[in-house]
Amino acid sequence: MTAAKAETDPSTGDLPFEKALEQLEEIVRKLERGDVPLDESVAIYERGEALKRRCEALLKQAEARIQRITLTADGRPEGVAPLDVS
Repeated sequence: MTAAKAETDPSTGDLPFEKALEQLEEIVRKLERGDVPLDESVAIYERGEALKRRCEALLKQAEARIQRITLTADGRPEGVAPLDVS
């Protein structure tokens, strides 16, 4: 599934990052406990995958919006450029 598809995945809707992450953390806790029936484990794992994709897509969007201020030789701001996160 592409990042664009993950953004509009009906199973994650328009969840904000914080809510998607909260739900994903709850799924991880349930699976780590090991007391969830197999069928339910598979279903919540699939939900977790959708939530993970949603979080990744939102993080990529935020990263694309982050810019750094470029400065002139004497230190005055002159514009913006993409933030180099590598």
